[in-house]
Amino acid sequence: MTLHSDLAELLAEAGILDVDVDEAVADEHDHEHVRSSAYQRVVSVTASSRSRDRDRAIVATILRDPDEMGAKTAVVALVDEIAWKVTGPAEFQQWSAELLPEIDQLKTETFREFIRRRIHDWLFYLSIKDGHVPTPAELAKVTDWMQRFLAEHSTSLAVLALVAASANTKKTRNIAKNRAGSRKLRTQ
Repeated sequence: MTLHSDLAELLAEAGILDVDVDEAVADEHDHEHVRSSAYQRVVSVTASSRSRDRDRAIVATILRDPDEMGAKTAVVALVDEIAWKVTGPAEFQQWSAELLPEIDQLKTETFREFIRRRIHDWLFYLSIKDGHVPTPAELAKVTDWMQRFLAEHSTSLAVLALVAASANTKKTRNIAKNRAGSRKLRTQ
């Protein structure tokens, strides 16, 4: 498969007809933006589908793109969108496990590792959403991004207290502390 045929197939499958594939695959730097934008649209359509049957094939196709940074960005966007849609950690674990062989095809180890860490972060978040109260050791194993996400979005006082006490950065600890304090006031 060529980049041109891969992109044309992805766009056709997603019902996106207004992208100039020739322009998107041109070698010039400006065109990587057109392709990246096309991938984001494909990811959005893919994530909104009720069926997860084609996700692995779509990820495999995106990851064949020679612009690994753009491909990684698109796959991370899909991981993020699916994490919001799943019913819980078990469903996300099963879905993401199917993608790992495709992710392992990326040449750049830091990109492979970034996607794996994002999946781990979402599994952690979904387990909390499912009622798990994490330990400081578990919190230490997620990225600063997820710690900050929890500080900004968690509604659990126990989770906010943990993040306030144990997050890696002072800024994240302060966000959690402030949110926990304002939640206590509102619930009294």
